Amino acid sequence: MAGGVHYLDAAAPQGMQLYAIGDVHGRLDCLTLMHEMIADEIAHDRPADWRVIHLGDYVDRGPLSAQVLDFLIEAKARDPRMLTLMGNHDEGMLQFLADPADAELFVRYGGFDTAASYGVVLDVQTATARLESHRQLVAAMPQSHLLFLRDLPRSVSFGDFFFCHAGVRPGVPLDAQSPHDLIWIRREFLYHPGLYEKVVVHGHTPVNQPEVMPNRVDVDTAAFDTGRLTALVVDGREKRFIVAEV
Repeated sequence: MAGGVHYLDAAAPQGMQLYAIGDVHGRLDCLTLMHEMIADEIAHDRPADWRVIHLGDYVDRGPLSAQVLDFLIEAKARDPRMLTLMGNHDEGMLQFLADPADAELFVRYGGFDTAASYGVVLDVQTATARLESHRQLVAAMPQSHLLFLRDLPRSVSFGDFFFCHAGVRPGVPLDAQSPHDLIWIRREFLYHPGLYEKVVVHGHTPVNQPEVMPNRVDVDTAAFDTGRLTALVVDGREKRFIVAEV
């Protein structure tokens, strides 16, 4: 859109340091290290204010999804400046919990690992086995985890930056984006050359290194596979990346 914000010009709110963390996917080791790195920076820099924004996909693929949820719930309870957004895998887990018969994202893309982190062996060979796996997962999952997943917002905005899991639909105002697009969109968003009202910071699409475009920043460095969890750091107009590598 004409008159949009370019990455080079985008700034955080005055006095606020922003951290946006990419897809975790059960990698508690990377997430713990990232939080340690951020805590050290905040203690050193002493910003007037700060936010740590997790961009979604906490479960599936990696080994410790349940433990990641525990970690994030505790972090948010300690400090409300820890923010967590919804990812498509987080929604997929909710869909399985609500209706195991119609939840193929969870079954096909990491749900076996997620179930294992709760001590449940996921079996979907038959309808009966799928229902039994669902029953066991519901029984093993703390209520706090379900409430956490249900309460996840799909976007948040600070200064010249708009944060969401997947991206936005070009031509649609940021405050009118569909819930589905915010956690699922790819092609139309990734290949759009124009500027948006704000720079969009997202994950969802794995990249080898953080990808910086004039209108967006992708920080999903496939931590579940690479052992590299990436965060964008914004302080005023200064932008940089930090990587928690395990």
